Amino acid sequence: MTRSPSKTAAEIRGILKRDGSAQHAKGVQWFFKEEIKSHGWYAADLRTFARNLRRNVIEECEKENGLQFLLHVADRLFTGRVLEEKVFAVLLLEGWTAKFGDEEFALFESWLDRINSWADHDALVHSLIAPMIAAEPSRVARVFRWATSSDRWHRRAACVALIQGTRQKKFFPQIIRLSNSLLRDKDDMVQKGLGWLLRETAKRDPQRTIPYLLKIRAKAPRLVLRTACETLSASDKRRVLAKQVQ
Repeated sequence: MTRSPSKTAAEIRGILKRDGSAQHAKGVQWFFKEEIKSHGWYAADLRTFARNLRRNVIEECEKENGLQFLLHVADRLFTGRVLEEKVFAVLLLEGWTAKFGDEEFALFESWLDRINSWADHDALVHSLIAPMIAAEPSRVARVFRWATSSDRWHRRAACVALIQGTRQKKFFPQIIRLSNSLLRDKDDMVQKGLGWLLRETAKRDPQRTIPYLLKIRAKAPRLVLRTACETLSASDKRRVLAKQVQ
């Protein structure tokens, strides 16, 4: 391949800007409290564009070289404030995390400093970081460092990064430890992330999770508890939410 990652990233940016929908971009802002810069792409169209470009790159290069090329392109795209550029970066690499190691994990971790919204955060953490933690449990130690950060997105990442693992029935002790450390967090983005993690844990391991929810119900934020209970039976949900003290 003769083109460079920088040139490819610039070409992608141009296409994303040119072929977006200004009308849809106005509607995207409705989903965010933060001011979001969007080109107005629909998710399915963005995914198709990324899938086609990825396939072309892999076909032009040997697979490993193609993945490294895509990694460099993605690193250039996951900057700035344009939502589609950052989500596109993740889509280029999604599903290939088994090919990556500690160096790539460290790169993805550094992207947490570039987060602007829950959307680029969850794309990065849920699709790239979480599967790499589930595949290599020694990396779970990183979430406890993120949980002490002053940055809301690092603290949310601590929660979302364990969701792929809990779906495989991994990390229950670590999830309880993390939950205990974040129960007093006042940030709604962190509370939603923790509730999401506990909901997935309750879905996979209700026998251990429900007693834990009953134990913390007096001190857990309502948002966390209600989110955690979403997939429980009606009777179990009533038990957990009954007489909750705020």
